[in-house]
Amino acid sequence: MAEVVKMPKMSDTMTEGVIAKWHKKVGDKVSTGDLIAEVETDKATMDFESYQEGTLLYIGAEEGSTVPVDSVIAVLGAEGEDYKSALEGSSNGDAAKATSTAEADAKPETNSSEAESDSADEGVDPESVGATVIRMPLLSDTMTEGVIAEWHKKVGDEIKSDDTLADVETDKATMEVTAYAEGTLLYIGVEKGQAAKVNDVIAIVGKEGTDVQSLLKGGSKSKGSEAKAEEPKSEPKKEEAAVSSSSDADSRVKASPLAKKIAKDKGIDLSQVKGSAEGGRIVKKDIESFSPSAKAPAAAEAPAKESKPTAPSIPQFIGEEKYTEKPVTQMRKTIGKRLSDSLFTAPHFYVTMSIDMDSAIAARAKMNEFAPVKISFNDIVIKAVAVALKQHPNLNSSWRGDKIRYNEHVNIGVAVAVDEGLLVPVVRFADGKSLSHISAEVKDFAQKAKAKKLQPSDWEGSTFTISNLGMFGVDEFTAIINSPDACILAIGGISQIPVVKNGAVVPGNVMKVTLSCDHRVVDGAQGAAFLQTLKALIEEPVRLLV
Repeated sequence: MAEVVKMPKMSDTMTEGVIAKWHKKVGDKVSTGDLIAEVETDKATMDFESYQEGTLLYIGAEEGSTVPVDSVIAVLGAEGEDYKSALEGSSNGDAAKATSTAEADAKPETNSSEAESDSADEGVDPESVGATVIRMPLLSDTMTEGVIAEWHKKVGDEIKSDDTLADVETDKATMEVTAYAEGTLLYIGVEKGQAAKVNDVIAIVGKEGTDVQSLLKGGSKSKGSEAKAEEPKSEPKKEEAAVSSSSDADSRVKASPLAKKIAKDKGIDLSQVKGSAEGGRIVKKDIESFSPSAKAPAAAEAPAKESKPTAPSIPQFIGEEKYTEKPVTQMRKTIGKRLSDSLFTAPHFYVTMSIDMDSAIAARAKMNEFAPVKISFNDIVIKAVAVALKQHPNLNSSWRGDKIRYNEHVNIGVAVAVDEGLLVPVVRFADGKSLSHISAEVKDFAQKAKAKKLQPSDWEGSTFTISNLGMFGVDEFTAIINSPDACILAIGGISQIPVVKNGAVVPGNVMKVTLSCDHRVVDGAQGAAFLQTLKALIEEPVRLLV
């Protein structure tokens, strides 16, 4: 008997999923445990394995389409079995089918013959010609678009299912896109360096000689037509701006903005300059090669006849303003959005404290005589913060709108600088790990971050964040909270300064730390108490070992 396969709930917050890739096609045999599809959830892209056996009789959701949880996406049964009765028995199947039909129709009311005609106009089904349309996958939970960092294949190359097609720059890292198809690379829809929204067509793989245009009509016809329709709208605005600019400057003289500026600086009358560009337009070289007419010396003689003192001659320096613009990377877009949301949503307050590092310096030197990996001051701070948070759970929490979540586990996010911005991998259960364990883990994260190999599981789930700029010679700074955490600790460098000990001024090593707190969750006294505990732990590092 035919059985329906429904969109599973693959995470606690998932309400719908996107079919990123089908690994089976209609007519294929499916066994229990077989990978039949990849599903993009609100958290990540996950493999969907079959819990049934049989022949794949029906696929109810195309690649790239969004399907609500518990809606029918496929039907399995005996080969040749009538699956329509199984579909009719599922109200969710009817709803999903009606939704997809409504989205496909151009008008609210369309009869069946018109629907067939519209379907034919939209293009050829890729499966019918043995082709596969590859779309921009969802590679992180916050990704909305990706930039093609590099194509590893070109049109005409033979593709295997496990080949890496391209590197895609997301808002978190640069990740590989695998073909999951075999054949010839027929089409590349996004050039290197360009962005594509999630589910946009980026490539087509199929048999050599396949008509790509007919496939594209079905894959991105509406987007293409919208783009073409929008283009003419912007042109009149440009023309109007050009007309306005020229009329504001001088309706009788045509000159480039740079030529006008240089002429103004030099005191040259543009009406005396002959333009060499199209239509007599004056450009930079015309101004630079301009020689004053006979009228100019006559004008210059006037001050001499009046016997007035001449003003000092100021030499003219002619420069050219230049700049370079680069598209905003996905990482910088996300950093900008998340930190803006945090700063303008969470009421920040800051508490700064100085810590005597003499004992920590001595303890670190002794530890590194025996440690399997070199322990840094940052590792000591991470461990001390984790231990202090167990004593001050208010700071190991987050604002959740109508409730405050107090985390019993301690996951420390460690800010790591990369070329494009900032990543925050998470040291999980840091309070229970040794200093050597923390050190090895942080070093591994740093290498992965710089190689753009961090995965979503590496940067999700922090309960508190540390940002350290001490290695750059920074004395102290304030950091923006890494939402949804309630706090972030900014670590400055260790400075050698005079300090008072036992009534005498002696050389000392001091490190300043600044705690940024979300005032909705943490009060000033609580933040100060946490820093007191942290100070005591770092000034007596032996306490971290008991």
